Amino acid sequence: MREFHRQSGIRRAVRPLALASGLFLALAVTFVGAAMAQVVFHRGNDGDPETLDSHKTSTVSEAHLLRDLSEGLVIHHINGEVVPGVAESWTMAQDGKSYAFKLRANAKWSNGDPVTAGDFVFSFRRMVNPETGAKYANILYPIRNAEKINKAGEGAKLEDLGVKAIDDRTLEISLERPTPYFLELLTHQTGLPVHPASVQKFGKDFVKPENWVSNGAYTLKEFVPNSHIRLEKNKAFHDATNVKIDTVIYYPTPDFSAAARRFQAGELQMTSDIPADQVQQLREKLGKDQVRISPYLGTYFLIINTAKKPFDDIRVRRALSLVIDREFIAEEIWGGTMLPAYGVIPPNIGNYGERAEADFKGTSPLDREDEAKKLLAAAGFGPGMPLRVQLRYNTTDNNRRTVIAIAEQWKAIGVETSFINTDGKTHFALLRDGGDFDIARYGWIGDYSDPQNFLFLFQSDNTGFNSGKYNNPQFDALMKQGAEEIDIAKRAAILREADAILAAEVPWIPVLYYSSKNLVSPKVQGFQQNLRGALPTRFMSLKP
Repeated sequence: MREFHRQSGIRRAVRPLALASGLFLALAVTFVGAAMAQVVFHRGNDGDPETLDSHKTSTVSEAHLLRDLSEGLVIHHINGEVVPGVAESWTMAQDGKSYAFKLRANAKWSNGDPVTAGDFVFSFRRMVNPETGAKYANILYPIRNAEKINKAGEGAKLEDLGVKAIDDRTLEISLERPTPYFLELLTHQTGLPVHPASVQKFGKDFVKPENWVSNGAYTLKEFVPNSHIRLEKNKAFHDATNVKIDTVIYYPTPDFSAAARRFQAGELQMTSDIPADQVQQLREKLGKDQVRISPYLGTYFLIINTAKKPFDDIRVRRALSLVIDREFIAEEIWGGTMLPAYGVIPPNIGNYGERAEADFKGTSPLDREDEAKKLLAAAGFGPGMPLRVQLRYNTTDNNRRTVIAIAEQWKAIGVETSFINTDGKTHFALLRDGGDFDIARYGWIGDYSDPQNFLFLFQSDNTGFNSGKYNNPQFDALMKQGAEEIDIAKRAAILREADAILAAEVPWIPVLYYSSKNLVSPKVQGFQQNLRGALPTRFMSLKP
C-alpha cells in the first residue's frame, strides 16, 4: 500500500499543537466525567484517512484505523502472524485452488446482526465490481473470474466470482491458480467485509459515524477532520472480553516533530513515526524502550515517468540512479533509521530467494559518476545541453532533505533539478490519476509478504499504481508466467527474472528500505513491532 502522505513544517506546527492540547484536555475531561473507569488510548496516526470505505482505501494510515474497525476472515496478530479472524478455521483443497472457511458462530456486527458468509460474498463482489472504482481490486485477481469481472470482460458477471456462501457459516473461495500468499492477502483491507444493509441504505455515506456498523473490535463514533477520530469498543465483538482498551482516539500527526513533543508532554501514548533528525536525541532522552525502530516491509522510491522523453531512455534513468549516494541519505538524512536500497523488493520478503539489485552496488562512487557522465553524453546531454529534471515530492522535512541531497548529487553529473512540492493528498492523487510529471517521490509498503506485491506495480495493465507508465512486454509475460507457476521455487526463479529486468531498466529508482518507527509510552502493554506494521489496538492494554 502507499506510504501515507505526510505534511510538516515548523511554522505550521505551532498552532495545531496548541489547538491539539486544548482538544486533548477537553476530551480528557469528557471521558473522565463520563466514566472514571474508561481506558482511553491516545494514538498518533500519519494523517486523516481519505476514506474509511475499505474498498477504496490504499494508505497506511487508513489501514491502522481499519484494523480496529473491521475484521476479515484472517487477520494479522500484533506479532505479525496470520491468525484466525472471522473464520475460526479453514481448509485448502489438495490442488491449492480453493479454500473453505468456517465462520465463528458468535461473529456479530455492532448492531447485533450475525456476520455471515453472504456478507463476505457481497463485499468481495462489491470490491471487484468495476462500478465501485476500487484501485486495489487487482490484488484480488487470484480469485476466480475477479480480473475478468473487474475489467468488465465480455460475459463477465458478478455472480461468477469465485466466492460462494455454502451456508451462513461456510464460505468457499475458488482461485484461478494456487496462490502461496493468498491467506496473507486476505488480511488486507480489500478482504474486509462491509455491512451490506448499511451500504445498500446509505450508499457512500455508510462510512459516516452515525451510519457506521462494525464487525471489528471497535466502532466509529466521531470523525473530526484535522482533529481526531474516536473509536469505542464494540460490545458485540466476539472477543470483546479480551479487548482491554475502551476508547481509542487517533490524532492526525503529519508533523512528526509536533507529535514527538506531544508524546513527551503525555498527550500521545504512541506515535506512528519519529522525526529522523531527532532519533538520536530522543533515544538519549527517552531510552530504547520508548524509541522503537524495527525493519518494515517497504521501499522508498523515485518514480520515473518512462512514457516521457528523455526519461524513456534507459541510459538517462541509469545515470540518475548511479550517482545517488544511498548510504549518505540513509545515515545523514534519516539518522540511520533506513537502509540503502539497490533493489525494488525489500529484505525479509517471503516466498522468494535472492533479490535482484543494481549491478553497481559494490562499485566506487567515482566509477559510478564516470559511467553516469558517459551515459548522459551518449543520450545527448553534457556541457551546454544539461539534463533538466522536475522532481515532485509530498512535503515533509525528511522528504525535502532527501530530494535536496539527491539534487546535489545529480548536479555532479550536470543535471539541473527543480522542485514541486505539495501536500500528500494532492501528490498521490496526481500520481494515481495519471498526471504529468518527470520524477516523483513514492513509497510502497508490502500488503503481503510476497515479491509479487512489489513487482506488480510495474505491470503495464496496473492502471492504479503503475504511475510511471512502465511498459515492457517481456516483464509482463514473466509476471503472467509466474502467476501460473504452481511450484514455489520455480515461481520465485521466474519472478527473479522479472525483478532483474527492473534492476537493469530502472523504471523507478529504489533509494531506501523502510523501518517502522514509533514512540511508545511505558504504559502501553502488548506492543510488538513487526514487518507488516500491523498494530491492532485490541492486542494492547494500558497500565494505570
